[in-house]
Amino acid sequence: MRLLLDTHIFLWAANRSSRLTSGARKLLDNADAVSVSSATIWEIAIKARLGKIKADPYVMLDAIEEIGFEELPVLGKHTVGVARLPFHHGDPFDRLLVAQAIAETMRFVTADRRLAVYSELVTVV
Repeated sequence: MRLLLDTHIFLWAANRSSRLTSGARKLLDNADAVSVSSATIWEIAIKARLGKIKADPYVMLDAIEEIGFEELPVLGKHTVGVARLPFHHGDPFDRLLVAQAIAETMRFVTADRRLAVYSELVTVV
């Protein structure tokens, strides 16, 4: 099973946060591949600059490989997928990540229950 992580799940995994449940850890450990979108690093950079989160985007970019995850670039087929999504959720980063997961047929791992309506590929932990 291939996974794409929501930004907060990636931050929790990278920081070994207790907010990442044992079930989520098991899911990550048993995955064939775990990906982090380049959009996630963009989101971290923006939110860190605005003071909304404490994270260094350079460190988080390096953490992708250090943890053993893969970076998933944002492609045109991902961005056009956003246009096909119903407007259940307004966050542009979340919408792009869901569109990426759908385009790549990956499980999207999130703690945001509001995203589950988008696809059976959304896994809420």
